[in-house]
Amino acid sequence: MKYQILLLFGSLCMGCVEVNKTDSQPPNIVLFFVDDMGWQDTSLPFWDQLTDFNKIYKTPHMERLAKKGVKFTNAYATPVCSPTRVSLMTGMNAARHRVTNWTLKPDQKQPMELNHPSLEFPDWNYNGIGLDPSTANTAFAKPLPQLLSDNGYYTIHAGKAHFGAIGYPSSNPLNLGFKVNIAGHAAGAPESYLGRENFGNGKIGKEVWAVPGLEKYHGQDLFLTEALTQEVLTALDKPILDKQPFFIYFALYGLHTPLMANDRLVEPYRKMGLEEPEARYASMIESMDEALGNVLNYLEENDQEDNTVILFMSDNGGLSAVARGGEKHTHNLPLKSGKGSIYEGGIRVPMLAYWPGKTQEETVNSTPLIIEDFFPTILEIAQIEAGEIPQTVDGKSFVSLLRNVTTEFTHRPLFWHYPNEWGPEGPGIGSYSAVRQGDWKLIYFHTNQTLELYNLKNDIEENQNLVATNFEAVKSLADTLTNYLKSVNAQLPVDKMTNEIVLWPNQLLDIKK
Repeated sequence: MKYQILLLFGSLCMGCVEVNKTDSQPPNIVLFFVDDMGWQDTSLPFWDQLTDFNKIYKTPHMERLAKKGVKFTNAYATPVCSPTRVSLMTGMNAARHRVTNWTLKPDQKQPMELNHPSLEFPDWNYNGIGLDPSTANTAFAKPLPQLLSDNGYYTIHAGKAHFGAIGYPSSNPLNLGFKVNIAGHAAGAPESYLGRENFGNGKIGKEVWAVPGLEKYHGQDLFLTEALTQEVLTALDKPILDKQPFFIYFALYGLHTPLMANDRLVEPYRKMGLEEPEARYASMIESMDEALGNVLNYLEENDQEDNTVILFMSDNGGLSAVARGGEKHTHNLPLKSGKGSIYEGGIRVPMLAYWPGKTQEETVNSTPLIIEDFFPTILEIAQIEAGEIPQTVDGKSFVSLLRNVTTEFTHRPLFWHYPNEWGPEGPGIGSYSAVRQGDWKLIYFHTNQTLELYNLKNDIEENQNLVATNFEAVKSLADTLTNYLKSVNAQLPVDKMTNEIVLWPNQLLDIKK
């Protein structure tokens, strides 16, 4: 197996994406996007050793994909779902696009944000992606699928959308440039994963969570992931028949709550002695992997494998604060905490990539990447020059890493910004900003206006806060984080005690001197 420690090289393109056309025929692109899948929710280890969690789960098709291409062990999303999905679709960091929390109800903050004991949260872009610059509280951008569609791709959305609030155009994927929408709408979770429960349709008071568009499967003993897979494979027939390049965004609703068993797969996990929520969760993971395998098989059987790029990613770290069995905040160990947290368990996720003829087999790459990098990467793979677009693209293409091309390296910083409230409590869950640069990670917690510093190479568990002993690293990272947040006009919460906006990270250092 080839191990490579690489740092991403590239230059920031302000407001445009320019790529050179190197191949005559652009490839098909499949983005397999899993909801709430943690770094440890797989039999494929993303650490330097196999863990007890890896021994529980069955994901042979993830292993199959990793053998073909590249496994990225330092891939990052945001701590919750909508910010990640908006960054994916626009190329913007969450601090810039301001869809910093999960979206659903129009024109309002989340209920848990309204009565926080110490912070007044900013008026963020709770209506999601905007297609008109005049639409209030939206992130105006030209979305990735629209760019792909405009340049000849047949674009398919399947599963969870969660791009915008109810009633706004971005709640419907068809308005973002997708030609086909399978079961995507404003909500970020299903009311039910069970066909025999009509995927939640017909439940009084739960209409907002009911999965739309799968009526032909109602009443059947079929898991939601399986129904989506059948629809995906059917939808792929058209572009293949028409010899048209396709982009499919297969965004599973799983592994999001409610944790429900796939009856066809759950019994072996119960016999292992797992608690019931964990047995259900394991069956959902296996269902996800089975869907991946069915897509891979379809591509092979239809002579598409050699011209199809496959990308695999999750939208945030694994759920651990609620709904799970066992001890809270431990389901992503050795990573600390889970979904909603700025610690590694909330933001580091599994990522795989395979590009026939470009990626080398069984490659492991530890370059830190972040979700907005997918936007310019997919455009470069598709040989598309975006030209003038309304948004500034923060992401950088990792095509050179897929091709294993290494020239010059830069220690570029990665940024997270969450001036919001998620709801559940736990380590690292709250309102915060953070930066990772090289092995160092600095976290700024807004509530108490405190800093934490970790060396991830030596302390992946984030147990040793080095703020008191590494002032130079703290100062450098605090300046880097502050300068970036100011450059994108990032929103900060107000401290209710002082009625002032919380300090910038480097201001906090000046006060503590």
